[in-house]
Amino acid sequence: MHEKVAIVTGGNSGIGIWTVIGLARLGFRVVMVSRTQERGDIALPLAKEHAQSDKIDLMLAELGSLKSICAFADSFKRRYDRLDVLVNNAAVMPEHRRVTEDGYEEQFAVNHLAYFALTAHLLDWLKASAPSRIVNVSSQLHASGRIEWDDLQSAHHPQAYNSRQVYCNTKLMNVLFTNELARQLDGSNVTANALHPGVIDTNLSRERRRGGYVTLNPNAEHGAATSLYVATSPALENVTGRYFDNSRERESSAPARDMDAAKRLWKITADLMP
Repeated sequence: MHEKVAIVTGGNSGIGIWTVIGLARLGFRVVMVSRTQERGDIALPLAKEHAQSDKIDLMLAELGSLKSICAFADSFKRRYDRLDVLVNNAAVMPEHRRVTEDGYEEQFAVNHLAYFALTAHLLDWLKASAPSRIVNVSSQLHASGRIEWDDLQSAHHPQAYNSRQVYCNTKLMNVLFTNELARQLDGSNVTANALHPGVIDTNLSRERRRGGYVTLNPNAEHGAATSLYVATSPALENVTGRYFDNSRERESSAPARDMDAAKRLWKITADLMP
């Protein structure tokens, strides 16, 4: 019996750390992905303590950098011979428009491009480890999203940057990406599903609230329940291309089910890969 391996991006706080803890409790070897060594070093012992498991490893990746994502994937493949679950969980919602080192608007880069790029770099490992699962954390806010095909970078009116609307747009992209990914993976025994984790006060909105950065927020624990369900439930072994909320399958918004839009977004995104 092989030891199952999982990756959780944004695994050092919020819903992510509770997803790491939950997977470790179930016996997975879990790779906690953190943007910084400092925050990772704080989160790692806390996660091990709560999981009562030493099978949690820390790795670093700047998800706003395509170069860093590629380096992370290469490093992971040198250290681990399989990947059973990939949880694309990390997200940002800055108050003002920011641009990454690659020149992309930050929410578009971290919330969408990183999901696409990391999955693409690890797809061979997922296929080799099948049955395996890709879990994309979206949000019910995807229903308020829209795809501005001529302004995916939210650059046309930078002074009128609406952070919440851009976040909604990227969450819609998550569902569209999931649906097209599931279509392309049909027959591979690799499933791809999206989910809404619940409305949780996490570090995502830390720029808008007082209190600063919180590593292990007990209020976020139940927010990981749906991620864990989609990642591990035997009932979902052959279920793919679906959207979940509160550990139940739900219908995503009509725009999120537009497969022509999903294919168009996929092509545009793929063309941005180095």
